[in-house]
Order: sequence, then structure tokens, then C-alpha cells
Amino acid sequence: MTSEQRVVVIGGGLAGLRLAQRMSGPDAAVTVLGEETHVPYNRVLLAEVLAGRYAPEVTALPAPGPALRRGVRAVRIDRAERAVHCDDGSVERYDTLVLATGSNPVLPPLRGLFVPDGRELPEGVHPFRTMDDCLALSAAVGPGVRAVVIGGGLLGVSAARALAARGAQVVLAQQAERLMERQLDAAASALLHAHLTALGVEIHTECRVRGLSTTGPPGGSRRVTGAELADGYRLEADLVVLACGVRPRTGLAVAAGLDVRTGVVVDDRLRTSDPRVHAIGDCAEHAGRVYGLAGAALEQADALAAILTGRTPHGAPDAAPAAGVTAAPETAAHAGAGAAPDARPGGAAPYTGTRALTRLTLGGAGHRTLDLAAFGETTPLPGDDVVRLADATRRTYRQVVVRGDRLVGGVLLGELSSVGALARGWEGGEPLHDPADLFRLLTDDGGH
Repeated sequence: MTSEQRVVVIGGGLAGLRLAQRMSGPDAAVTVLGEETHVPYNRVLLAEVLAGRYAPEVTALPAPGPALRRGVRAVRIDRAERAVHCDDGSVERYDTLVLATGSNPVLPPLRGLFVPDGRELPEGVHPFRTMDDCLALSAAVGPGVRAVVIGGGLLGVSAARALAARGAQVVLAQQAERLMERQLDAAASALLHAHLTALGVEIHTECRVRGLSTTGPPGGSRRVTGAELADGYRLEADLVVLACGVRPRTGLAVAAGLDVRTGVVVDDRLRTSDPRVHAIGDCAEHAGRVYGLAGAALEQADALAAILTGRTPHGAPDAAPAAGVTAAPETAAHAGAGAAPDARPGGAAPYTGTRALTRLTLGGAGHRTLDLAAFGETTPLPGDDVVRLADATRRTYRQVVVRGDRLVGGVLLGELSSVGALARGWEGGEPLHDPADLFRLLTDDGGH
């Protein structure tokens, strides 16, 4: 890349800022368009801010200096002119464009969520995705406040724990049969269920919220008063948190005529259907998969920086910003490890996918914390071998799934000293020649 080439990145989150950081130097002219006005922050720590454990400024990310334009929203991409038009009237011209637009929270089709032809949420109803969402929830929650969290995945569990830590009366409604069903097996989910219950969270699984009840004058401001379940039961609520997942932000890509399925489709060089346009992070779909994980976003940013600059990648993504408190996935290994190098100057390897390790710490005043981790395929297929170690007294649980002679997944709760060895064994894909190999992995104490 020469200094005359201009790189414009749309999105000032983890992926966009990581890319700008990795591309800093005399051979790159990078501009990052960040829609939010806040100082760049680590989204994975928002639950800790909501719980009152961290001040917002603790979540700040290293700023890329003048490369970042805060509070500027891209509204149109002109691929013919190689230009990005912004909401403030400015135009950023590019030689290479990178979409790091992230994702939006899913707003479920609840009766009463919106009035006809309206898009304003009732007062007291909050998504939980941005710093503004977090600050609004923090201002509204307090001891005795009745809060209903809709969604029992990673985000919903984190939000419920945080609200309970602030003294709210929390009800968690999960449509699936168990909490965090994508990451945890039934036994691990049951332990998580018991832990949240001990924190004071009332949990309803296999429970669908069908609507919200509100109060307010016709045509005026509405306020939520409850959540109505499909079986007719009504939950009183002062706050409702929508934690129903996220959806890739692809509007700009669609309008620009790029190939979009669930996310913006990219190849192993993270190129879209226009070779001058790339996509990384939550908005990107690689090999049919949209990750929606912080670790994958960082790996994709590192891989793309190496591809664009021809420099050797910096290595594996940084560790979680604060050990033991992250409520977001982190990666087990660098993307493309072991892959054949791309035939280009600098030998930048293609992006071949991310193998992600999910970690979460849950705790509350007067209660023991619960650490959990999950990776790979945690639900066995017919013919798989399952090895499980459980200690009810210590509230620890470890299960791994073995397919043939390979470790394909695992879940751990309560004590994570062996997670590093297990994740390395899983990522490396080395055969388990002897049952003792698996026992060693399961009982590895991390060198302590």
C-alpha cells in the first residue's frame, strides 16, 4: 500500500478501531467514521457499567487520534465515485472501503411495542446494546424497581445479573427450554439457572412474551407497565429490557448493491462482491457464518490489516480487557493459524474463520461468583464420547465432547483453571492418542 491510498472505515467499534490501530503508519491514510458521540468504548463491559462495578470511562478503548471522526454517520456509498456521503454533508473518498457497521438489537414483534406507524419505544423499554442504552438503564434502575428481561442468552443473562446487583426485582423470560442454550448443555444451564435464582432473579423458561401493556394518553407518551405472556399471565414491570439477540447492520451494503445474505458476504480476503470494499465484525458473513462475537471481530480486523498492508499479523487478539469480568466471547486462537499463506507481498494469510471461546463471570453482593466458559460443540452427536466431571459441593462442572480421537467442544462452570489447556487442545485439533491425554486436559491447573 502506498501513502496515496485512502482507507475509509465505516464503524467506530471494536473491529473498526482495531483495524485503524493495526494499519497506523506512514503507508496508510485511514479515516474511521464513528456514529456514536461517546469516546470509543469496549461494548463487552457494558454489563459491568450497568451493575455499578465500573464507571463508563473504564471501558474506554485506545483512540486512533485524528483518524476517528466521532458523531458522523455514513448515509450512502457511491461505489462508482468511490465516495462515502455522511449525514453532516461531508464526503469521504476512498481507494479501499471497510464496512465495520456492527449489528443492531433485535426488536421482537411484541404487541404494544410500537403504535401503528410509529417507531418510538415506550418509556421504560430499553434495548441493551450501546453506551446510551446502558446509561439510560442505569438512570432508571434502583432498589425495588420491577424489571423484566426478555431473552435468556448471553446478553440477557448478563443484563439480569447486572440489574439484580442494583437491587431490582428481576424476572428473566426465556423462550427456549434453558438459559444460554447455544453455549451450554442442559446440566451446565441448570447450574447457571440455580446461580441466578440465588441472586434473586426469577426465571421463566419455555416462556414467550407476546405483548407489552402501557399507559399514557392517546397519541402521547406511553410508559410500560407490564409484560404479557403467551399463557395469559401478566408480569408487572417498571422496566423491560430487550435482549433478544442482534442482527447485522447491512443497510448501507444493500443500498450499494453489494452481495448480502444474513450479513455482508465476504471471501477469505474479507472482500465483498466489490473487491475495493471489505467487511469485518458483526456485519460480515464469512463462509456462511455471521459470528457476532468480539473475538471474531478482532481477528478479522487483524487479518484484514495484514492483507491490506502486507505486514505480518500482530498475533492473537488481545486478552479480555479485565480478566474475570468480561461478559463477551473471546477467541482461543489467531485466525488463519496453520493456513497456507496468500500469494501476495508480505505473505498475509487468508482469514479462514474463528474458533471462539465464550467466557462469562456472574456475581452479586453476598454471593459467590460463578465463572463459565464454553467452546466448540457442547451438545454431543450420536456416537460421540462425553466425559463429565462434576462436584456438587464445590459447584464445579466440566464436560467435554470427543468425536473419534478429537476434542470438539466443552463447557466448564465454577472453576476455569483447565480451560486454557482444553481450548488449546481443541483449537490445535491434535488427536488424543491415550485416554490419559484427555484426563490431563480436564485436570490441568493452568500451571498453578
